[in-house]
Amino acid sequence: MAVLAVAIGAGAGVGSIVFRWCIQTFTRLFSGHPDYAAAPGSTNPHVPWLGPFFVLVAPVIAGLLYGPLVNRFAKEARGHGVPEVMLAVAQRGGRISPKVAVVKTLASALTIGSGGSVGREGPIVQIGSALGSTLGRLTHVTEGRMKLLVACGAAGGIAATFNAPLAGVFFAMELILQAFTVEAFGATVLASVTASVIGRAAFGDVAFLNLPAFHIQHLSQYALFALLGVVAGAVGVGFSRILYAIEDACDWIWRGPEWLRPAVGGLALGLVLFVLPEMYGVGYPVLEKATEGGYAIGFLLLLLVGKMIATSLTIGIGGSGGVFAPSLFIGAMLGAAYGAVAHGMLPGSAGAVGAYALVGMGAVFAGAARAPITAVVILFELTGEYSIILPLMLAIVLATATSRLLSRDTIYTLKLRRRGIDLTGAASGARIGSQAVTTVMEPLPTPLPAATRLADAADALSRSGHGALPVLDADGAYLGVVTAQAVAEALAEQPDGAPTMVRDLAEPPPRITADQQLATALHALVSAPGTGLPVLDSGREHPVGWLSHQSVLRALHA
Repeated sequence: MAVLAVAIGAGAGVGSIVFRWCIQTFTRLFSGHPDYAAAPGSTNPHVPWLGPFFVLVAPVIAGLLYGPLVNRFAKEARGHGVPEVMLAVAQRGGRISPKVAVVKTLASALTIGSGGSVGREGPIVQIGSALGSTLGRLTHVTEGRMKLLVACGAAGGIAATFNAPLAGVFFAMELILQAFTVEAFGATVLASVTASVIGRAAFGDVAFLNLPAFHIQHLSQYALFALLGVVAGAVGVGFSRILYAIEDACDWIWRGPEWLRPAVGGLALGLVLFVLPEMYGVGYPVLEKATEGGYAIGFLLLLLVGKMIATSLTIGIGGSGGVFAPSLFIGAMLGAAYGAVAHGMLPGSAGAVGAYALVGMGAVFAGAARAPITAVVILFELTGEYSIILPLMLAIVLATATSRLLSRDTIYTLKLRRRGIDLTGAASGARIGSQAVTTVMEPLPTPLPAATRLADAADALSRSGHGALPVLDADGAYLGVVTAQAVAEALAEQPDGAPTMVRDLAEPPPRITADQQLATALHALVSAPGTGLPVLDSGREHPVGWLSHQSVLRALHA
């Protein structure tokens, strides 16, 4: 695994170099500038006679190129990429077609280079993951290892593209694997470090975003940052809703062949770029200028709304690109506007506007993706700013909590749920998972009273055939389960201060209910200690059965 992780990291590092080169090449070809967002409204030196009107044509030409490419060779390369990788890991054993890496590179580079207002993290995650999946198939690894190699590809892609090795690791574990294990951490670190070394050799060892230094000057600013976190969480959820609302509108309007959709839709995108040329491409120059206080409040809000529309339209017409960079952009505009208002109201204590822009970037991404660890780490690595880590953490946690209150899904999982896919549910066509737990559960083993001495509990566990047993108090209330491992460890301790009764070791495991779908219960069962879990009634208070790995397999014959 170590060798494979290093190899995938190297592949992801080289892939990120090729991908960024493609973006730069197509950007120069379509706009005549290294980054048109840095010179919005200027003419294209290749076609000076068109003036700024070239933005009406560029998305159409690019759409004619990548539309047939995606439709013919890899339809999963359309959109922002991360949900497809999450689905491959959750329900398809980590299998991703190798064609995705090539098609995604070209389609996303054409989309961004011609003005598509999307980011490059989604594409590079999908590209790196496809490399990991391909190498896993070639070496015939097990399904668990295959998923881990996919995560290694995602980590390497993020690390090399953004010079953010830690963020790559946590992105892979928090969003792709959705699990934290020693093996996963070790493998993704190897891939991330390898990719970062290659990326730094090509792009230099500098922070991805060049922002001024910020400092907290007054304790009262923490209250302002906390409020910003709540607002940013709501804005992140709003961005998700607008994204898919515009995609629905595009689906409803378009009645032609899918390969032509990006070209025809490019006309609408071109109009947006003509009215607001700051939306061209990823838009990092605009983001940096906003953090420096270069825009008025009204224009910041216009840029915020414009980015939501431009990104949603780019993806809605069939473009290929990520939503991470747009989330940062929206957060920077929100934070800068919020900071400007706060500075106007509290000039003596509000602090620098740019600090709010930086915190807003992380908070909006956390509200949209609900990945707080990744948000904190990646903002630190993208900017190199550690001075405001405390307000950044505060705002991101509040944004995540606000997002969870407002929406069941994230910007990534909502795309899948709209297609009828629940990552925690049964995979389509799977032989087990769609059944209710009540149809396969076993009778409840004899519970242990809470006052049972550990020696007696050890005898009961050894006779039960289960690695754990439910525990009830004197009134029959369910307290949790006690495992054979916990009892054995307690009996091996010194007598003084060691637990003596079952009540001291009982722990509440993940709760599963009789009416729950088996696929959902499996997630709890796999991570639980012992060999099974008690099944609770619909009120989630009283155990009525037992679910074990063997009883799950009996679902094949239920």
